[in-house]
Amino acid sequence: MEYNKMSPAQLEAEYAAVSQRFEKLKGKGLKLDMSRGKPGKEQLDLVSDILTVLQKPEDCVENGFDVRNYGELTGLPCAKTYFADVLGCKPEECFIGGNASLTLMYDLIAKAFTHGLLHSEKPWCKLDTVKFLCPSPGYDRHFKVTESFGMDLITIPMTGTGPDMDAVEEAVKDPAVKGIWCVPKYSNPDGIIYSDETIRRIASLKPAAPDFVVMWDNAYCIHEFEGDYVPFPDILSLCREAGNPDMVFEFASTSKVTFPGAGVSVMASSAENIKYMVSLLTFQTISYDKVNQLRHVRYLKDKAHTLELMKKHAAILGPKFRTVLDALEREIAPLGIASWKRPSGGYFVSLDTEDGLAKRTLALCKEAGVVMTGAGATFPYGKDPRDRNIRIAPSLPPVAELEMAIDVFCVCLRLAALEKRLGK
Repeated sequence: MEYNKMSPAQLEAEYAAVSQRFEKLKGKGLKLDMSRGKPGKEQLDLVSDILTVLQKPEDCVENGFDVRNYGELTGLPCAKTYFADVLGCKPEECFIGGNASLTLMYDLIAKAFTHGLLHSEKPWCKLDTVKFLCPSPGYDRHFKVTESFGMDLITIPMTGTGPDMDAVEEAVKDPAVKGIWCVPKYSNPDGIIYSDETIRRIASLKPAAPDFVVMWDNAYCIHEFEGDYVPFPDILSLCREAGNPDMVFEFASTSKVTFPGAGVSVMASSAENIKYMVSLLTFQTISYDKVNQLRHVRYLKDKAHTLELMKKHAAILGPKFRTVLDALEREIAPLGIASWKRPSGGYFVSLDTEDGLAKRTLALCKEAGVVMTGAGATFPYGKDPRDRNIRIAPSLPPVAELEMAIDVFCVCLRLAALEKRLGK
């Protein structure tokens, strides 16, 4: 029965039963982690044979070039070809980085502040105000990057088809608005795939700022865990066709394909943008890890081969997500105290409680030994205006631990909802 339909006596009885269940869970001394979207040990073991791809000195030579040496700042040609195949862009539009695409994103924002972007009138640090659009709920690390440079972060509501484009199109009329964060496929945390119309409207934006930048973090472009691979349009081509060839930078990595701690990342943009960024990055590094680039190309081969590998990841991830989603359907859905998305890819389940319950729910979870992403993290400045969004990350724990963790979560959410109704 929904909690809103219970009598005071029924609520008190329910509170007593759920409290008893909570105390029993606390007594187990659990130490479970659902805080970040980390691949589990089984996934890491799945791809550990990548470590043996390069065994002899001659294995480190690619088209006559010894990858152990200096050179190739923009990345190995074979690595550019690989990522162009995955993303649908051109090899010359790719810049290959280290293990974290976040580093490339940070570098881009940092260079905008110290030197300006290709079409900047002046470095952003010389401007009175710099604003950035943050579709929310969204990825906390994105927001922290722009917050760390003192930008004014503007919340843009997320819809079922991506950012509220009416709000975006209105916001970019302000020349102080310099960019927008986007996770277009299986968005973090909602798991939303941007619609074709949303993508078209983003590519066709006419911002007042000539150096407005779309930060297109395509982190989950091949990360289905249910159903077939969902093709995705090339945002670089769409921006070029719309007359905005230099407006977008696309990012991706192999972090959740091979090893998060030893993967390869890519930044894709117009050839002109890449040339400009190289002119700045040449003072920062001679090159990223080309041995690792070659190891990944030899191991992953191409997009088709990588998608076959991703099916093996899906076979590990799918049961974990079903464990979480089935528990929510069983334990929470009948009570009418929360709603959530049922994603088919990505790394998160996004749940919205009734207003005012997220912080209390997660505090109870911590008390019972389950660590989750902090309340408010999915909004700029870590402040969820309705205190309701919770990001659940099912990927790291084994299924047996995940069953316990989601059991704790459901009990804590129920307890928080009952406390609110009973004024506890």
